[in-house]
Amino acid sequence: MKFHPIYCLFLLPLLFDCQNKESNTHLVFRYNESNIIGSLDPAFSRNVGENWLANQLFNGLVQTDDSLNITPCIAETWHISEDGLTYTFTLRNDIYFHKSPLFGKDSTRTVIAKDFVYSFNRLRDKSIASPGSWVLNKVNDFTAINDTTFQVQLHTRFPAFLGLTTMKYCSVVPHEVVDHYGNEFRSHPIGTGPFSFKRWEENIKLVLRRNDAYFEYDDNGNQLPYLEAVSATFLPDKQSEFLQFAQGKLDFLNSLDASYKDEILTAKGELRSNYAQKVNMLRGPYLNTEYLGFYLDADIPEIQSETLRKAVNYGFDRTKMMIYLRNGVGVPAHGGMIPKGLPGYKGDIGFSYQPEKAKQLVEQFKKETNIQTPEITISTTSNYLNFCEYIQRELGKIGILANVDVLPSATLRDARNNGKLGLFRASWVADYLDAENYLSLFYSKTLSPNGSNYTHFKSTAFDSLYNASFAINDIEKRKILYTQMDSLVMQQAPIIPLYYDEVIRFTQKNVSGLGINPVNQLDLRTVKKN
Repeated sequence: MKFHPIYCLFLLPLLFDCQNKESNTHLVFRYNESNIIGSLDPAFSRNVGENWLANQLFNGLVQTDDSLNITPCIAETWHISEDGLTYTFTLRNDIYFHKSPLFGKDSTRTVIAKDFVYSFNRLRDKSIASPGSWVLNKVNDFTAINDTTFQVQLHTRFPAFLGLTTMKYCSVVPHEVVDHYGNEFRSHPIGTGPFSFKRWEENIKLVLRRNDAYFEYDDNGNQLPYLEAVSATFLPDKQSEFLQFAQGKLDFLNSLDASYKDEILTAKGELRSNYAQKVNMLRGPYLNTEYLGFYLDADIPEIQSETLRKAVNYGFDRTKMMIYLRNGVGVPAHGGMIPKGLPGYKGDIGFSYQPEKAKQLVEQFKKETNIQTPEITISTTSNYLNFCEYIQRELGKIGILANVDVLPSATLRDARNNGKLGLFRASWVADYLDAENYLSLFYSKTLSPNGSNYTHFKSTAFDSLYNASFAINDIEKRKILYTQMDSLVMQQAPIIPLYYDEVIRFTQKNVSGLGINPVNQLDLRTVKKN
């Protein structure tokens, strides 16, 4: 049954008073995943939804806390050689895989270093074709010194490597189970995480159960996790998801969708009064930069002109855009590519709203090129049409004719990768916890289609600083180089940063212990329901 939007908004405050009172739900955490889950195999955890489930089922060598500090996990300690090429991990000897008859009479066994050798080799196996194989690009070799010592050799110094190993791709898996199921391991996962696999009706429902043998404890010595189970549904419609949350049938709502943002939040991003008594809101930085990119090799005078690129950057009000289009959720991007929350971010190296300066630059472009009606085309997907139409209107006020071309996501991605778009909308979510992740988009040796430099930005000075950063282990010193690189990029304006995203989460009032982190990972280990 499909509700009329106005009718839905009328009902929502009433629905919160009709929450499910069943007593057996107080130890079950219920949420909805609106995107398709293709696999529960961590080697294929390529999107947020798959990462969330992999985080409940699997562990790796190390992990991050909510402040993005790297902390022990299966590896209790680690040592990095002086030359930065050898990483030696000392593993705990008390971590067990989830129970499975494939382990024999004991139904489980301890994790040993050879399990990481096996798991890392899977990432490299071309026949498996894991989308996470790139995390080992700078790895020369890895070996099990003994049952509790795992060593990784890099072929080139890369200070961000430890952060890479926190990715779910690098989770440990048991060879007995993977070899038995082959490709069907995707739906028969066995890991070491706080929850174990129970049931999956694809595109309908997934259930995980508490791992009674989980190895982590809270500060008071209580074994984690507190919950007995996790139940995920797969409603694709965001409005239906919100209605389920409003009825108390979901404990958690992630992100903010246009279908209900004005119902729950004010223009300043605060909970409306009728929800403040019923809902908790968590909000913080998200390592995601939303931007428009110029393809600098395009044979288009407006795109090749640094003058006009800067005029576009000065020509619209990012703060006003965030208030009206995002209810204040997100940080207006007046810095560069590095988002707020990562070392190297500097919030004033980019462009502020200066319409008069933008008009002067447009006039300068006209004189330089004799083009009296500057024209650009912004290629986007339907999800970001409202942003591009806003920019279109604002640029019209400074003398730039902006067209908006809406493309399917796959079409835009392919055209962008192959240099067929002069100006394209894009975003970059951190793959690993280092600003190098963002700066690699401007390194001259990673030009698309063979790399992620979609703008084809080239700078000898930038490349020199980029290469020099790999020799510096001290993050405070490396941060200075990162800011310098980001500033160099913005001086030539190959991109138009729009905003740095924020994680926003809503929970029912009886949920506690759900944190928030800049990579938007879902950690249910310490969640309680009263």
